Amino acid sequence: MQKGIIGKKIGMTQIFDETGKVIPVTVVEAGPCVVVQKKTVENDGYAALQLGYGDAKAQRMNKPMKGHFDKADVGYKKALKEFRFDDCDALSVGDIVKADAFAVGDAVDVVGTSKGKGFAGAIKRHNQHRLKETHGTGPVHRQAGSMGACSSPSRIYKGKGMAGHMGAEQVTVQNLEIVKIDTENNLIAIKGAVPGPKGGIVYIVDSVKA
Repeated sequence: MQKGIIGKKIGMTQIFDETGKVIPVTVVEAGPCVVVQKKTVENDGYAALQLGYGDAKAQRMNKPMKGHFDKADVGYKKALKEFRFDDCDALSVGDIVKADAFAVGDAVDVVGTSKGKGFAGAIKRHNQHRLKETHGTGPVHRQAGSMGACSSPSRIYKGKGMAGHMGAEQVTVQNLEIVKIDTENNLIAIKGAVPGPKGGIVYIVDSVKA
């Protein structure tokens, strides 16, 4: 991994390229992020940098996190994320990573937490069909239907699409293109949609497929 940053999803809009073509983009406030901790092969068994994003109040910190930030002397941060960069020696604790770490045209993967939908039925959650409306089917038109055979296998297979908690899980959208960067305001315009609600924390890293 060459580049990575923590950001906040601002929302979606559209911009026009030189030919007048409309490009739907998601605007992300990427950074500024500060290096909170530096992990080394000697001490931790692997090399990585821990970045912090977003200022937080001291009363919001529990004792372990307060001690962690006080040791680095970088202020208190809302979000922490570890990145295994190829060259971790290029940065030290206290250094700032901004949106200009990326360039227009870069292919990136964006990781976020999807919107929570609460308890959802099988139709909404797994795109299953409704049962027929006639011939005595009711009142179970939107239920999942048969779960499986009776005497064999005498159980429900793992992974069966059923009603349950939908959303609010980590989602990665791969191979998105950076269309525009505003270095003054640390804004990155990424082509397409990224997971999560407005104001949600996202992580932008190099695309593994590029």
